Amino acid sequence: MNSSRGAHARKTGGGVVRRNSCSSVPNHGPSALMDVSIDTVSPARVHALDHLEQIRRDDAFVGELTVEGEDARTRRQARDLVAGVTRQRRWLDFVLGEAYHGDYDSIEHRLREILRLGLYELLFQSTPTHAAVDEYVELAKQALRPGAGNLVNGVLRTIDRDREHIPTPDTGNDAEDLALRYSHPSWMVARWLDRFGLDDTTELLRANNRRPMYSVRVNPLRTNKEAVVAWLDEHDVVNIDSPYLDDHLRLKRLQVLIEEGLLDDGHVAVQDESAGLVVQLLDPQPGETLIDGCAAPGGKTMHAAARMRGEGTILAVDAQAERLERVEDAAEAHGVGDLVQTETADLREWADQPDPPQADRVLVDVPCTGLGVLAKRADLRWRRSPEDLDEMAALQDELLDAAARLVRPGGLLLYSTCTIEPEENEHRIDAFLARHVEFTLESAEGHVPDEMVSDAGFLTTLPHEHRTDGAFAARLRRVES
Repeated sequence: MNSSRGAHARKTGGGVVRRNSCSSVPNHGPSALMDVSIDTVSPARVHALDHLEQIRRDDAFVGELTVEGEDARTRRQARDLVAGVTRQRRWLDFVLGEAYHGDYDSIEHRLREILRLGLYELLFQSTPTHAAVDEYVELAKQALRPGAGNLVNGVLRTIDRDREHIPTPDTGNDAEDLALRYSHPSWMVARWLDRFGLDDTTELLRANNRRPMYSVRVNPLRTNKEAVVAWLDEHDVVNIDSPYLDDHLRLKRLQVLIEEGLLDDGHVAVQDESAGLVVQLLDPQPGETLIDGCAAPGGKTMHAAARMRGEGTILAVDAQAERLERVEDAAEAHGVGDLVQTETADLREWADQPDPPQADRVLVDVPCTGLGVLAKRADLRWRRSPEDLDEMAALQDELLDAAARLVRPGGLLLYSTCTIEPEENEHRIDAFLARHVEFTLESAEGHVPDEMVSDAGFLTTLPHEHRTDGAFAARLRRVES
């Protein structure tokens, strides 16, 4: 491969869509499907193309897009296609650009999405060539024009015929080559190479591209693990025990739980093990007062309430009233409605009142870049830029300072993120301790598995090492006055 082709691939696949990380997420409902006959093209593929168009046109989030009026299998297939193409789009564009005889950059958007979908099925879903190619040829003919179908047929069959000889990126730059091969922005990969080295970075990139494993937490106030496992087995939902948390199970699919209402009734809650470990590190006790400073949507709040056995007080604070309604609904479903109180407020302003509440434990799970959850958030890698790190750090410092004012003498402050970047994690704690001599750092040792405790005493989980989301947490003890 020549270097000019590498530059082309970077341009087509490595762009960053900017969004204010603190803004609310728009509710993107189903759009009107394009004029395509589902008698000749599977509805999952039609929906997938429609959703990819929404992502490009409306800056929609993958996780917010829904498929209405279809069976569960079709909905699942459409979601898998959209997430997969979004996750792998830089690599797909590289391969397509090598096979396309012309200026790949000039291809119209809808045709590009059809080519990406077809190639994704060929390379990542092992769909038989005739099934994938024939349907996407027909989709291109109906969604665009007959000639577009001929182009799709030629490009996809060329790649399929030569799939043993798909070119390897060779730009002369390790970060660039890895970014192309594993479909990440180059700036992310360059950072991780400097920090982790080649082998670990490669494993991290692979982990980010795997189909995510989901975890659920059993709510002991409503049921027990044995009953949940029996229900899952009865409904043919493959499940295994978490290697880290006794009350968590790992699942490949959540759809049955959603359709059968098991999540709505509070028996279980979707919660990654890394988030569960944060609450375990917080270690709330029955009868205590706890403030959750960035509470919505309430996963950690509900977990803390369960560990408190429904005894005590939790003040759940969030700036968005609509999101706090979800916390209130969850509290009722989980059987802790009397324990959880909500407060619609900006934590910074709320803590700045003349006589702010004081709590035994304060959790501040701050907004962050989310670079630890790229496996589950297929589009997030394309929405971040290096500048986001500085913007987030400033907000994180403000929230951490505000949370500190709510901790009683002798009480505990827990800072947590779902990112793996030092600027949002270790550096924030170092800066906080320099500003607040009344706090000391406590090691996570003894509260979480040893392999997740860093040399400095922080909880640190990494996707490629622990098969969880990437997360960080620090215990900060306020000294007795």
